[in-house]
Amino acid sequence: MTSPIPDLPDAYGFAPAFAVDEPAAHTLPLVFNTGHSGAVYPKAFLEAARLDALSLRRSEDAHVERLFASVVELGAPLMRANFPRAFLDVNREPFELDPRMFDGRLPPFANTRSMRVAGGLGTVPRVVADGQEIYPGRIAVEEAVARIEGLYKPYHRVLRGLIQRTARQFGHAVLIDCHSMPSASLGRDQEMKADIVLGDRFGTACAPALVDRFEVELQGRGLRVVRNKPYAGGFITEHYGEPNIGRHALQIEINRALYMNELSLAVTPGFFTLIDLLREVIAAVAGDLGELAPRRMAAE
Repeated sequence: MTSPIPDLPDAYGFAPAFAVDEPAAHTLPLVFNTGHSGAVYPKAFLEAARLDALSLRRSEDAHVERLFASVVELGAPLMRANFPRAFLDVNREPFELDPRMFDGRLPPFANTRSMRVAGGLGTVPRVVADGQEIYPGRIAVEEAVARIEGLYKPYHRVLRGLIQRTARQFGHAVLIDCHSMPSASLGRDQEMKADIVLGDRFGTACAPALVDRFEVELQGRGLRVVRNKPYAGGFITEHYGEPNIGRHALQIEINRALYMNELSLAVTPGFFTLIDLLREVIAAVAGDLGELAPRRMAAE
């Protein structure tokens, strides 16, 4: 069952801005999130951008919500954005903004000095993933604030609510934040290229036993897995991962070359193989959660 978020004004035409795919019965202490897979590009945004639609989609974790859709059948909710990452990035602090891209004064509490802002990839991004400027000039600061108040904050209220609901029901909760990564971001050494990067903020956001379990299952199916390099997890992993109170967060980054043409964004035959593989991995890990959590995970 898909639950669009009620009572959320849709001034941009996303219809809806985001949704939660709920299982018939929530039987697993897991919540899945795909905050970068949104592929609805409002006409006004496309007209305001200096880039074409395909270029804007370079920042998108294309098709990731489909890769993980089977978790709903397995018994876990899947939250997914419809708005694109190039429009608003929910894996940033709420006001992580680059003053160079706005007309007007930013709120005094805005974080203007992070490494992500310096790279143009703040909450309202200045560039797409390959470094191209999104806009021909500055945009109004009121527009950035409107996106944060109207989309970012409601998104996180719902995500936080899902985690809290899961923790109440099971005594613990595990958030899996699902992403994809350009193969070019992994360097040129083929032996060092990863199929999967597991990010747990260097052991601070998720119990090691759970990360170990994912790693074993993924490697057992022939995938090359590394931890935290080059992706240790963003704001969501860091913010929601609180192992000391039984709330764990793990970021999963998937090499896009495994499942799609990175130029056209069209899926390849590997896409369907990967869907089945991920379902197997998640089912196997879920089958062990009774032993991994909360007793063993809390002890770590």
